[in-house]
Amino acid sequence: MELSTRYNPAETEERWYAHWESRGYFRSTPDDREPFTIVIPPPNVTGVLHMGHMLNNTIQDILIRKARLDGKNACWVPGTDHASIATEAKVVRWLREEKKLRKADITREQFMDYAYQWKEKYGGIILKQLRKLGASCDWDRTAFTMDKGYYADVIRMFVNLYGKGKLYRAMRMVNWDPEAKTVLSNEEVLYNEEQAQLFHIKYLLEGSDNEGIVIATQRPETIFADVAVAVNPKDGRYKKLVGKKVLIPLIDRPIPVIADDYVDIEFGTGALKITPAHDQNDYEVGQRHGLEVIDTISDDGRISDACAYQPIVGLDRFEARKQIKPALEASGHLIKIEDYTTNIGRSERTGVVVEPKLSLQWFVKMSNLGEPALKAVLDEEVKFYPPSFQNLYRNWMENLRDWCISRQLWWGQRIPAWYLKSEAPSKETRVFVAETAEDALAIARQETGNASLAITDLRQDEDVLDTWASSWLWPISVFDGFRQPDGEINYYYPTSVLVTGWDIIFFWVARMIMAGYEFKGQKPFGAVYFTGMVRDKQRRKMSKSLGNSPDALKLLEDFGADGVRYGLMSSAAAGGDILFDDKLCENGRNFCNKLWNALRLVKGWQVSENAENEDIVRKNALAAQWLREKFNQVLTDVDADFRSFRLSEALLTLYGFIWDDFCSWYLEMIKPGYEQPIDRSTYETTLSLFSEIMVAMHPFMPFITEEIWHQLRVRGEGEDCFKQRYPISGKADVKLIEAVEAAKDIITKIRDLRNQNQIKPRDPLSVRIQSGDSAKELFSTSGLREMVMKLAALGELDFTETEPENAKSFISGTDKYYVVLNQEIDVAAECGKIKQDLEYQRGFIRSIEAKLSNEKFVSGAPHQVVENERRKLADGMARIQILEESMKKMGCT
Repeated sequence: MELSTRYNPAETEERWYAHWESRGYFRSTPDDREPFTIVIPPPNVTGVLHMGHMLNNTIQDILIRKARLDGKNACWVPGTDHASIATEAKVVRWLREEKKLRKADITREQFMDYAYQWKEKYGGIILKQLRKLGASCDWDRTAFTMDKGYYADVIRMFVNLYGKGKLYRAMRMVNWDPEAKTVLSNEEVLYNEEQAQLFHIKYLLEGSDNEGIVIATQRPETIFADVAVAVNPKDGRYKKLVGKKVLIPLIDRPIPVIADDYVDIEFGTGALKITPAHDQNDYEVGQRHGLEVIDTISDDGRISDACAYQPIVGLDRFEARKQIKPALEASGHLIKIEDYTTNIGRSERTGVVVEPKLSLQWFVKMSNLGEPALKAVLDEEVKFYPPSFQNLYRNWMENLRDWCISRQLWWGQRIPAWYLKSEAPSKETRVFVAETAEDALAIARQETGNASLAITDLRQDEDVLDTWASSWLWPISVFDGFRQPDGEINYYYPTSVLVTGWDIIFFWVARMIMAGYEFKGQKPFGAVYFTGMVRDKQRRKMSKSLGNSPDALKLLEDFGADGVRYGLMSSAAAGGDILFDDKLCENGRNFCNKLWNALRLVKGWQVSENAENEDIVRKNALAAQWLREKFNQVLTDVDADFRSFRLSEALLTLYGFIWDDFCSWYLEMIKPGYEQPIDRSTYETTLSLFSEIMVAMHPFMPFITEEIWHQLRVRGEGEDCFKQRYPISGKADVKLIEAVEAAKDIITKIRDLRNQNQIKPRDPLSVRIQSGDSAKELFSTSGLREMVMKLAALGELDFTETEPENAKSFISGTDKYYVVLNQEIDVAAECGKIKQDLEYQRGFIRSIEAKLSNEKFVSGAPHQVVENERRKLADGMARIQILEESMKKMGCT
């Protein structure tokens, strides 16, 4: 079959993916092989493919495909996360726009039915899109964090922690999202510098018309929740006022002036309004002084009826701030407004300003959970790549706060806690935690001594669990580790490696490690590969608002999956940000075409069963041996790169070998003359080498490598590149490699002289080699003389004792070569060139001498590295001597 002139990824990729999937190549079941397991970081069920997903999943697919080729039982578990806040928001919008329903108009059960309908219709699109990228997941294992079994695991976890005293319910100051109407963890609040205003407001002393205290606040709408004004006990300005009362502006409610060391004398006026309901630090001050709590902001961010200043009741908090300004000005309480920059926390999910709020919530005690998880990373039982992320992890783990895991939503795992309907909700309300209502009833009867209690006497907690409180169980639950503790979990767990962005190192990575030790007594994975952020060329984070995030599916359409995978990985060092440019994918597409053209060249050769020319046989045998030895070197480097998760380096090593050594040199070395056949032995060797190279490249670019692997030879039923064994590196013949590299240097320099002197590429040249031991040893390599003569298009290549006339010279290694030209030599130009070469060599010698004079380098570097530097020094000195002799002979000044 005639091959097309250009590679067609659209046709190839769909066909091969369907082939692999139909053969069941992605599926894994426990057997006697070594397992290699990856669990996908579950994307939100609401998600669609973006650049971060493509990078992360390309890396996972590379590792999984490499493990399969290494003979391991590779299992890659896909799935999605229910994403409580994000999904509930989408379902609420869907109900409003398509069903004309409000959440408030339906029951919880009806909402959950609609949510599952939405999930079935719109959710999980991203998993279908990952197929286009080439993701070889075991799709039969696709998991979802709201699956029935997974849901039960999360409930069991809650009950387990509660029973061990590691879970509690308490009134705490929390981060509140007024748009989503739910609490947020500290990690879900993003702080950025923003412009704000500082209102300087005067609180008059009770009984005085002008004496008082000026406070500075960013939030004047909260003054009606004030319960005190605090000053530092060491601040002489206010000592006489401590114990007296001041009046809250506009409502004249008296509040005490208190002394507390928390107050910074230097900040603002040195006096602070204390509002325990709306500030964490104020709450702690209030607790120390036994102050009441007045909450004037509702769950939706509006001013509540608890506010004594009626004109702003019912207004949004920011609108209330605008309304208060003229009122304070009119009353004479507003002294001044000052612009300043401050850190403002916003919800990661909705982007609204977070409201500090006192709320009754569920918390996980983190101190005991954190200790084994920190030790595992510091002792490298769980290895981080790159290791520098250990410091970030350690800093967070050594400053753990208890984790608020309750959320005021319906979509999620409902908290398995029940209360007596007869008891009003409060922190003193008795709670009965159990996996089922029936079990909760039994506990309630026992603890209350009331055997006549019925399920109808109980009410279940309305809240659900934080999304991360389900996904921290991911590596365990996807293998039924809670339901079947003696099952396949013991084969696949701990998993081999987790690939994830560093931005969720606290949200997810740390918590999974905690869960692993808490519930399984061992780590959840052996290694964590942190990807960097995909940014644009201006180093900006990609986002819809900036319009700088490419359409991932359009990229796949334009450049093919292999082109995009190459584009991402060619600049994706572990942990480092990627400055994405379409040109990276274009380079990948060009590389695919380079491979395709190499295939077309090889398959276009006529093959002869007999080798007639011994010179050609020797040349081709040397070329094949050289490529094999170079491939051994490359495989050794690639193997080391894979073991250290230097995947970008591994890809670029293979790329350089294929583009330069295989395509540009090897195929040129063995290419038969015009309308001449190639001998069968060289042809078959080339097909074998080409096939092995495709297997080596397969993890990175699976589609084109599979296609070329099949095009090279007729394969048997069930034979696929996908299922081959990854080539194993042997010990490379360094001496032979160096000989051919020396030949390449000679050829390149002769070609350069051709170009400089405008000699046609195929006009035969005569080259003389200055007699010397190193040159004679080099050209004693079988086939090397024939290789140089062919690729440099030489008519003669001989040794000489004297310098020929009308010749230009060059140095390769420590030997001098003369190219005889039938033209007059420009002595001045040649002298200039030699001087330039001489200056370069002297600079080279200085750098080597500096390195060898460094005691630390000589004593600390491996012996072979030091010896290589000494050899470079000797060779450099020899080249300088040759150049100086050339200058002397030519009479250069």
